[in-house]
Amino acid sequence: MTMRRCFVCAADMLAPSTRHLIYPDGRRRLFPFACASCGVLLEGGADASRCRAHLAEALAAQVFVSDPDATYGLDLYTLRSAATGLGRGVRPLDAEGRAALRHPHDGHAARAALYTLDASEGRPVSLGLLCRQSELDAVLTSLPAQVGWTDDIAILLDSDVTPPGAVSVAGFPAGAVRVTARPLEGNFAAQRNALQALARHAWMLQLDADETLDPATGRLLPALAALAGADAVRSIGLPRFNRVDGVLSDVYPDVQYRLNRNDVRYAGRVHERPQLAGGWPESFISLHGGIEHRLSRAHVAGRSRRYEALDPGRGRPEEEDALLRPYRD
Repeated sequence: MTMRRCFVCAADMLAPSTRHLIYPDGRRRLFPFACASCGVLLEGGADASRCRAHLAEALAAQVFVSDPDATYGLDLYTLRSAATGLGRGVRPLDAEGRAALRHPHDGHAARAALYTLDASEGRPVSLGLLCRQSELDAVLTSLPAQVGWTDDIAILLDSDVTPPGAVSVAGFPAGAVRVTARPLEGNFAAQRNALQALARHAWMLQLDADETLDPATGRLLPALAALAGADAVRSIGLPRFNRVDGVLSDVYPDVQYRLNRNDVRYAGRVHERPQLAGGWPESFISLHGGIEHRLSRAHVAGRSRRYEALDPGRGRPEEEDALLRPYRD
C-alpha cells in the first residue's frame, strides 16, 4: 500500500482487509485494504489524488452510484461521512439503504440521493464550554464569532459549585449565555455530563477552553444534527487539529465525539467518550471542518502522566511522542 493516509478522512489507519462490496449488477469485489477510521476500501495501487478527484465528481451529482471499476469502494455508512467533507448529505433510496446505515459495514456498494447541507434547515444546537475561572474572560471574548449558528451557550467552570447566571455577550439575546461552576475533581466524563445537562436544545457541541471552532464549521452543525436525527444517530465526531506550539501534530484526525444529543452521557475519567446503547453505528464522523486544539510542548510532556495518575492504564503515555511529531502525509 503506497498511500499512508486515507484519501477520505486523512487517518493514518490503512490496514489489510478481507472486506468486499456487492454492486447492483451482482458483482462481488474484494478489496485488500481498508481505513479503520472511516471504512473506505482500497486497491493496493490506489492513488490518493485520483481517488479524491473521482469521488468529488461523484458527490457533485444528485444521486451517488458506486463505480465498480474505481480503485476504491464505500458502503453507505462511509459515503455519509465522505459526503460531509464537501458539505453534502445523503438520503437512502430505499429500505435496504436505511438498514445499511444502521448495520455498517453491510457489504453493499453505496447508492444514495445527495443534497447540499443547508444551515437554515437544521436543528438548533447548543454550545457548551469547559474552562477554568482564569480562562473565562478569553472564552467570553471568543463567543461573538459563533452568533451565526447558536443562540444557547453554557459555560461550566472548574470551581466551587455556583448556580447558573446569565452574562451579557454582544450579538446574543439576554439570557442566552450562562455561566455556572462545579469542581472537576479529576473526572472529565462527570464534568462533560454536567455540561450536557445544561443544554436547552436537543443537541450540544462541547469545546474546551484551549479549543476553537471556525464559525463556518459551526454554521453546518444544525444541518448535521438534522441529518443525524433522520438516521437515528446520537453522536457526531469532528476531526481535531492538534497544534503544539503552533505546529500541526501528526496526531490527526484525532476524532472527538463532541456533537451529541443532550441525553447522551460520557464515560471515562480521562479520554472520555460518549456511551451509546447501540454502539458505534449510532455515530458517524463529519469531515466538513474540525476543532482547533492549541497545546504547548510543556503541556504535552506532562499530560499523559497526569492522566495516568487519574485513571491508571488509560493515560496513553505512548501518545506523547506522536503529539510532538509534526504532521506528514
